[in-house]
Parts: sequence; C-alpha cells; structure tokens
Amino acid sequence: MGIYDATVATYVADVLTDFARTDSLYRIRSAAGRKVESVVEMLSQEINVPANENQLLHERETRKYVGDYALFMSGMFRGYVQGQGFLDYYIKEGSRSYWTVSELDVSLYRTGFILFQELSKKFEYYSGALDYARKAYFAAQPGEDPFAGFLRQVDGWIKVNVTEN
Repeated sequence: MGIYDATVATYVADVLTDFARTDSLYRIRSAAGRKVESVVEMLSQEINVPANENQLLHERETRKYVGDYALFMSGMFRGYVQGQGFLDYYIKEGSRSYWTVSELDVSLYRTGFILFQELSKKFEYYSGALDYARKAYFAAQPGEDPFAGFLRQVDGWIKVNVTEN
C-alpha cells in the first residue's frame, strides 16, 4: 500500500475493518434519526452533547469519525465521491478533522496526537493509497457487484481477527 509507518498502517486497517459494518460507517444520525451520509451534513449537524459527556471529548470523537469517514470514502469509494464533486472537500475536511483531533489530544494531555498529525499532513497520500489498493486488490470482475471483492476481503480479515476489534 505504500504506507511504511506501522502505526498508521494499523490505524488505517482498523478503519477499513470498522467501516465494513454499515452501523459503524453511518454512526451519525440527523435529528429525525436518518443516517447522515456526507461530510457536509455531518459538520452541519447540531452537536448535542449528552449530559454525562465532556464537550471536548465529544468534539474529538466527532472529528475523528469525520476524518475516518472522509479517508474511507475518498479512498475506497473515490469514484463515487469524485462523481458527486466532493473529492477535494473530503480531502481538505478529512485533513482538517485529523488535525483538530491532534490538537484536542494535546489539550486533553492524551498520547497519540502524532498519529493524527501524520494522517492530517499526508491525508491525500493515504487516501490515494487506499484508492490504489482498491483498484489493485478489490477490483470487481465484469458483471460482479463492485463492492463484492472488498467485502469478501474485509470479511476474511474479520474471520482471522487481523485487527483487535
């Protein structure tokens, strides 16, 4: 995939595995309960923080999710995102979201902020690496569901417990 930092590679593999489940991919919901499917909508949603949750931690989790979603969609489903005219926005907002996570981690005295700085600085590179991996390893055969190869591969990862999810 061209990703040499083991920490980043592990993180990206975990994102792929996590988002193979639809409930994880669409975890943000509108006030009406409808799944939110675009970064623009995610960031425009009024954030209601549960009473027992810290505002900064909630912001961090939201931004981490937006960064992960933007990376996943711009990498694995680049053709769709590009066709909708969102690719540049997803790349910019994904990078911005990961940078925000790193800043929040610093302010919350959390370790791991360097990972999110790396993801932010090289967001377009990692997104491109996922796009390449999709084309090289998950390409559909003529007449086959274009997501079938990807889903089979992720299902295999889950069965052999490649990640620690």
